[in-house]
Amino acid sequence: MSEKGSVVIDLKFERRDVDQALVGALAGRQVLHASDKSADLSNASYAFLWKPDLDLFHRAPNLKVLFSGGAGVDSILATPGLPDIPIVRFVDESLTTRMSEWVVLQCLSHLRQAPAYAVQQRSRIWKELHQPEAKDLTVGVMGLGVLGQDSVRKLKIMGFNVIGWSRTKKTIEGIETYDASQLDAFLARTDILVGLLPLTDETRGIFNASLFSKLCRKGALGAPVFINAGRGGSQVEKDLVAALDAKTLGGASLDVFEQEPLSPDSRFWSMDDVIVTPHAASASDIRALLRNAEVQMERFERGEPLQHVVDRTTGY
Repeated sequence: MSEKGSVVIDLKFERRDVDQALVGALAGRQVLHASDKSADLSNASYAFLWKPDLDLFHRAPNLKVLFSGGAGVDSILATPGLPDIPIVRFVDESLTTRMSEWVVLQCLSHLRQAPAYAVQQRSRIWKELHQPEAKDLTVGVMGLGVLGQDSVRKLKIMGFNVIGWSRTKKTIEGIETYDASQLDAFLARTDILVGLLPLTDETRGIFNASLFSKLCRKGALGAPVFINAGRGGSQVEKDLVAALDAKTLGGASLDVFEQEPLSPDSRFWSMDDVIVTPHAASASDIRALLRNAEVQMERFERGEPLQHVVDRTTGY
């Protein structure tokens, strides 16, 4: 074992990408790969995880800290045999900026009728469509953590009316916010709904037929739009398809799904009013992940408190 605590990597990245990122990173630490079934992980102190192998904690019984390989931690919390040790969320400027870029892009795409124009392009139709201004629409963001707060600020800069909702009330300068008891009032004002919620018992299936029916139906787009880059388990996809078919929703942008990869048979692929991206809204930068974790490991080894530790009672 090296002088510093050794590290196990069990991430979604290709091995060659991990090896490239490790050049010059984690100096003085032994790095082990969970995919190498012959590796002895028994003395490893830290693990970088995305969707852990089911035998990882048996193979690495002496871990001290777990580092999430993405913004969410639900797949880690659901792993059998999870040890009672700190789990550190990946919080980084690049992760935050990528998410807010995607959110702004999707809101602008629906504002400016990008899905409809794409259909016209394929059919070689030259026809100008009605396009309201950003100030004519209210974007409601559900989930006001680091990612959500950056998104609401940037949507505000683009000229949208922006409101926010979270389980407990947040204070964000220039943004009207709502808490769990005010969900219906929040939805009634929302023309474009953005989901950035973590997956917990409370949020599983929250985006369902009942919720979609409560969105504003008097907006400048004619029907509300749903955008989700939080967690696929938060949306009920049969309800979502039905709402799109019935025009309860006028469109959607989806980066996360109940099952990933999205099945080739899913109707979402062929729906003209739906934009699909492959869980890439806030793609993790492995170099940033290693850089952040290295700072936290050094803090831990100096006896200082870890930052961004997951509260297991809330799930984030």
